[in-house]
Amino acid sequence: MTTAFEPFRLGSVELANRIVMAPMTRGRAYGPGATPTDLMADYYAQRASAGLIVTEGTQPSMVGQGYPDTPGLHSAGQVDAWRKVTDAVHRAGGVIFAQLMHTGRIGDAGFLPGDLVPVGPSAVAAQGQVYTHEGPKPFPTPRPLTEADIAQTVDDFARAARNAIAAGFDGVELHGANGYLIHQFLSSNANRRTDGWGGTIEGRVRFATEVTTAVTAAIGGDKVGLRISPGNPLHDIAEDDLEQAYKTLVAGIAGLGLSYLHIVEAPGQRALTAGLRAQWPGALILNPNTHPAPTGPDALALIEDGTADLISFGALFLANPDLPARLAGGGPFNTPDRTGFFGGDHRGYTDYPPLA
Repeated sequence: MTTAFEPFRLGSVELANRIVMAPMTRGRAYGPGATPTDLMADYYAQRASAGLIVTEGTQPSMVGQGYPDTPGLHSAGQVDAWRKVTDAVHRAGGVIFAQLMHTGRIGDAGFLPGDLVPVGPSAVAAQGQVYTHEGPKPFPTPRPLTEADIAQTVDDFARAARNAIAAGFDGVELHGANGYLIHQFLSSNANRRTDGWGGTIEGRVRFATEVTTAVTAAIGGDKVGLRISPGNPLHDIAEDDLEQAYKTLVAGIAGLGLSYLHIVEAPGQRALTAGLRAQWPGALILNPNTHPAPTGPDALALIEDGTADLISFGALFLANPDLPARLAGGGPFNTPDRTGFFGGDHRGYTDYPPLA
C-alpha cells in the first residue's frame, strides 16, 4: 500500500514525501516593488519538510495584482529577492514551486500604478468586495482584454515562469482556480465573449490551454503544474457544462508533459475528481473538500486508496511548520491563528512552535 511518507518523482524533481504545502496568500511582501522579505524566506524554509511547497499567489505582471502586499515575478528586483527564499528552502532540503496568479477582475485599481485598471475576459464585475488597506471595496467592472492584451498576458505568464527559474524555483504552478483570471475565462458568467476566447466550451478553455502551452514552451512541462477548482463558485464564478468543460481542458493539456494537475475540490465533486484522475496521464495533487473543517490527517487515506498521488494542506501547514512529522506521529497540531492570516509581522506567521 502506498503511503504519504514515501518519496515521489514529480516531473524533474524527487520529493521526500507526498505531502504538499498548498499556496496561501499571506500579504507580507513588504520589500520595495512587491518583493519578498527575509521574513518570507524564514517562513518558507520552516516548512521545507513538505514534499513540495507551492508559494503564495505571485503576480506575473503589474496588472495581475489584486491584493495588497502580494509578491511579483515580473522585475529584476523581484527575481533577486525571491532567490533568498529559494536558497533558504533548498538549504533546508525542500522543493519549491512559484504559483503564478493573475487576479483579473478581482482587485482594485488602487493597487496598480499609473492608469492601469483590473482586467477580465468581459466587462462583468464580480459580486462582492476586495480587501484593501482602506477597508473593503466593491469589485470593479474590469476592462475587457483585447486580442492584443490576451497575447501580452500569455507572454507575461511565460516571462514570469522564466523569471521563476532564474530565481531558483524548481518549477511553477499556474493558478487556474478560485475565480482568478484563468478561471474567469473558464466561467460562463464572467466570460461573455463571442469571439474565439468564449461562447463555446472550446472558446472558454482556450486561454487556460494557451497559457499552459506557452509556459511549457518557456521552461519545460516537467517544471509546470496547473491548479483548477471545478465547480468552485468563489469570487462569483458560475460554470456551465462543468464536466465537459474540464474534460475538454484536461484533454487539451494532457500531451504537454506537465509535472502535475492540482485539483481544489468543490463540495459534491468527488465523482468529477475521479473522472479527471482517470483521464489525466500524470501526477495528481488533490486539495480535498473537507468543508467546513480544514484538510486534516484523514485526507492521507486518499493517497492510500489511489484517489490522488499527493495531498495538499493549507491552514494545517500554515500553523504547523513541521507538518509531515506531526502527521506521521498523529499530532499534536497547532491551531491556526486567523488574525495573522493576511498581513502583519511574524506573529501568526513564523512563530508557530515546532515539535520539541
